[in-house]
Amino acid sequence: MANNDLSGFTTLGVGGPAKSIIHVKTEVELINAVREADRSSTPILILGGGSNILMSDDGFSGTVIKVEITGNTYEIDACSGGTLTVSAGSDWDEFVNFTMEKGLANLESLSGIPGTVGGAPIQNIGAYGHDVSEVIAKVRTFDRQEDKVKTFAASECEFSYRGSVFKSAAGRYVILDVTFQLRNGETSLPIGYAELAMELGVEIGARVAIKDVRNAVLKLRNAKGMLAGMGINSAGSFFMNPILDKKIADQLPSQAPRWEMSNGMIKTSAAWLMESAGVHKGDRLAGAQISPKHVLALSNAGDATALDLIELAKFAQKKVMEKFGIMLQSEVQLIGLSL
Repeated sequence: MANNDLSGFTTLGVGGPAKSIIHVKTEVELINAVREADRSSTPILILGGGSNILMSDDGFSGTVIKVEITGNTYEIDACSGGTLTVSAGSDWDEFVNFTMEKGLANLESLSGIPGTVGGAPIQNIGAYGHDVSEVIAKVRTFDRQEDKVKTFAASECEFSYRGSVFKSAAGRYVILDVTFQLRNGETSLPIGYAELAMELGVEIGARVAIKDVRNAVLKLRNAKGMLAGMGINSAGSFFMNPILDKKIADQLPSQAPRWEMSNGMIKTSAAWLMESAGVHKGDRLAGAQISPKHVLALSNAGDATALDLIELAKFAQKKVMEKFGIMLQSEVQLIGLSL
């Protein structure tokens, strides 16, 4: 791997070289690196854990800023719970585990998601019926347009399903740290996801020990090949679950999963659509493969190029479009590529 080759910085293990890579370990270093690039009109790419990104084989013709700022501050009150401010470069799952060791609840269902804390609010990461937006109090950023630090209250983040103002205004805000508000407790939120309830052996709506939820979530994610370091090079779920108008959702077969959203829209399963349209675990196109463990995880089978993965994604999109008239949208950030 060349010194600036980006394949070594992403969980998919693909991507060409960057013009330069800067590793920043303090907030001052991060802001200075961004300012310097902006003054010289150099394109920048902020990179955390590299777990939600597909990088072009041509690489990146600018500066990649690898955020490695770690650390946190926290206050835990016997009544009000815990307030934790965590640096952007901190490992997400290590943070989740830390909160549980401190007797704090509400993050247990988000266990095992690869990536960094700084990436969590951008995508509004979620799993098993819960999103990180439920526990974020504020997000502190560097506003490149205004050249100043700007703090967003949770209500200003414009959180949506796998979206936020940080995603819609892509490139403008560089996340410095995130503040979470968690509750004291050894018991989980009500279990609202059938697959997780089944794994735990409880009914929907039950509350169980947060450590049991974490263990069950990690087991499920491992079975799907969605944990980092488990031998499958993927970016997690490649496609988002489609959000459909009720009239469109009503046209799906009765067995299609349906989750009613607060706005009256219906969310369905991208994985179910893919499998029902004839996309199978293990399907392969050159070096790219649909994971043998989970159809949503497009993976690098060992010698994939970014183009291989894009073509495999297009194949899946086409199959679902032809069968159901629904266009799957990428959850993974595409750099120098498009679907």
